[in-house]
Amino acid sequence: MQQSGVAFGTSGARGLVTAMTDAVCFAYTVGYLKHLARLGEFSPGTDVAMAGDLRPSTPHVLHACAAAITHMGGHPVFCGFVPTPALCLYAFGRGIPSLMVTGSHIPADRNGIKFNRAHGEFLKPDEAAMREEDVDLPEGMFDASGALVTPPALPAVTDVVPGFVARYRDFFGPHALSGLKLGIYQHSAVGRDVLVRIVAALGAQAVPLGRMETFIPVDTEAVRPEDAALPREWAADGGLDAILTTDGDSDRPLLADRAGDWLRGDVLGILAARFLGATAVTTPVSSNTALELAGFARDVRRTRIGSPFVVAAMTEAVQAGSLPSVGYEANGGFLLASDVTLDGRTLSALPTRDSVLPMLCALVAARKAGMDLAELVRTLPPRFTLSDRLVEMPTARSRARIARMSENPAQGAAELGLTRACGALAGVDETDGLRMTFDGGEVIHLRPSGNAPELRVYVEADSPERADALLRAGISAVGAWRGQA
Repeated sequence: MQQSGVAFGTSGARGLVTAMTDAVCFAYTVGYLKHLARLGEFSPGTDVAMAGDLRPSTPHVLHACAAAITHMGGHPVFCGFVPTPALCLYAFGRGIPSLMVTGSHIPADRNGIKFNRAHGEFLKPDEAAMREEDVDLPEGMFDASGALVTPPALPAVTDVVPGFVARYRDFFGPHALSGLKLGIYQHSAVGRDVLVRIVAALGAQAVPLGRMETFIPVDTEAVRPEDAALPREWAADGGLDAILTTDGDSDRPLLADRAGDWLRGDVLGILAARFLGATAVTTPVSSNTALELAGFARDVRRTRIGSPFVVAAMTEAVQAGSLPSVGYEANGGFLLASDVTLDGRTLSALPTRDSVLPMLCALVAARKAGMDLAELVRTLPPRFTLSDRLVEMPTARSRARIARMSENPAQGAAELGLTRACGALAGVDETDGLRMTFDGGEVIHLRPSGNAPELRVYVEADSPERADALLRAGISAVGAWRGQA
């Protein structure tokens, strides 16, 4: 791990494609299966499900993973190029391990492997234990560059999509979206055609838009300017009720109203949790505080950023008897820790990020209330969050600068000009990075990305205009760090 530069981030192992050689991916997968063997979740003869996204490097990683599964005596079950939650629904339902080859929303020069246990996500203790496994590379299997000498053929595809589509049709009903005309921004998302099938199965008219044959990194938290402009152009004639899309592996959503304005993922999470009648809601510290102000959830838990942390805390809520228990992230990914029953229909737990469920919840909730999406959002307390990233910022430098600032946050905020912009510093939360709350309730949160050399900046204010001003001030302030040691 140290030699390759491929390491665990917030969700799985990630690294440059050039570093993710067949030998490295093979070693990671063997270590993963050896860890599961110690837990009693893998032994020779066990099926291991796997799937991938549409970035160019994904097939070679899949071949290396399949070689490792076979080497360990397992049976690779290839589910094709499908959304991460579709893979997980299939694997969790069968109680078998699974892995997803994906770099999610990061650029195509990087990729990753997301590992799952038999009934849920790989958590941080699993990553730590997996690091301790000893792995020997079989002699003669790889050439000097780390490439497989004889890559194995992938098994025939096991189609998991029908079960994934049925999950939503059976819960919401085949007429839940009847009469709606929904744009589907397809770009290079692996679930682009599956999403069309799902909304059609619920009665909507689906309009595919913006399909790309080259991979583009759509980030549902830090939306690119071109991805902000496109839905407004498509919505300009007023013919669409909403526009839906996802990130690369289709576990994080973006939903735009009829004007083409994207809803923030943490706002979408609140709408979905409220619609499902959640008693316990778990979300990272960076998410919108309108959740607490909305008042519908009796048990609110805040965590570090990353689905493993959300999964752990929302599972604790289930054990404490707080049901239904759900979780969501600021990127929009929504997780079910327990079954949910609504109008006599039950949706089974799926404790991994799901992009489809929150978008459907918001659309159905708006329809039942006789509102459009923008009106539905206005029923929440007026708190507005934005985020962006300072790219090409080495993670080690970000951590060092934030650690230094944490020694005296008030002085650090003043030196960056943040107190001049926001007033006196009122409080600091170091759950994940440095989250500063100022006297007027405004928030600026600095955090190194766990997936790429980027510094994330999150802000929260009482109006969209003020949030935009804070974000520009925050990005400008930390921009000077790029040239500092």
